[in-house]
Amino acid sequence: MKTPALFLAGMLLVSCGGGGGGVSGFPRGGFGGTSVSGSPAVLNVSGWDPKERQRGGDAYSQHDVSALRRNGGLGLIARSAKGPLLDDKFGDFLRSADRQGLMLGAYHFVTMDQDPAYQADSFVDRVRATARSRGISSRKILLVGDFDTASSPERLVKFIRRVEQRTGVTPVTYLENSARLRASLSNASPAQKSVIRRSPYWIALYSPAGTERSMESNNLTPNGLMAQYGIWDEWAMWQYGGVIWQNGRSTPKHYNTNSWGSPRYFGNMAHPMERNVFKGDRGDLNAFWDRHSWAWW
Repeated sequence: MKTPALFLAGMLLVSCGGGGGGVSGFPRGGFGGTSVSGSPAVLNVSGWDPKERQRGGDAYSQHDVSALRRNGGLGLIARSAKGPLLDDKFGDFLRSADRQGLMLGAYHFVTMDQDPAYQADSFVDRVRATARSRGISSRKILLVGDFDTASSPERLVKFIRRVEQRTGVTPVTYLENSARLRASLSNASPAQKSVIRRSPYWIALYSPAGTERSMESNNLTPNGLMAQYGIWDEWAMWQYGGVIWQNGRSTPKHYNTNSWGSPRYFGNMAHPMERNVFKGDRGDLNAFWDRHSWAWW
């Protein structure tokens, strides 16, 4: 999940090996039995959404996400903040998703300019305050930490532990993939890896060439990328589709090969957007969401 100057990623949710519990009943075909057509869909959004309308079809806004529901979306994860900078559409997206009966989620981009534990406190406080002020009663909210490419194992551990201390919930970990980050985490201590491992891995991979031009592999799969970290036995989420910003326009980018295919847009949506599928059936998705969501009230 990056700003338009970089990658604005879509999301693919899966049930996690590292978060406790395996996957059962998931559709066959593709990678790990996951396919766009046969898997539950989850979307993630930020203040950069909705992006421009690019074709005929359904539209959405932070005030109305009913089109996402009509197109098969089951959950929505909205950005709470990027470091100290609050996302001004967070509350509207959360409330709109609640009205549509979507599963609710929130993510915080953990920047390098503040202590991770401090940012975890800010994240937890903002989720609670926003849910309370928007009248979201008795709806648990999935918690996610989105980590900068310069992050260290220590920073991940501090954020994860603080969220656990405050909420009793282990947050999901989303990684802005880079060679530096992979090297750093693969060299983490056994103690650090044990903490990070219990946080489900939300994978970002938009093409077999990887998420950055410097990645050497030209045939990268989710399992291949996961293995480079040397932490998880299974990935939890896979961002298979996102958006790149080119020449003042949002351009959809998505993992689309003979082995694993995806359409350019989500359903009949007119906007490019960050898209996801869950590695499991709907029951698995519900269990995963419940396990890593916070009863904030």
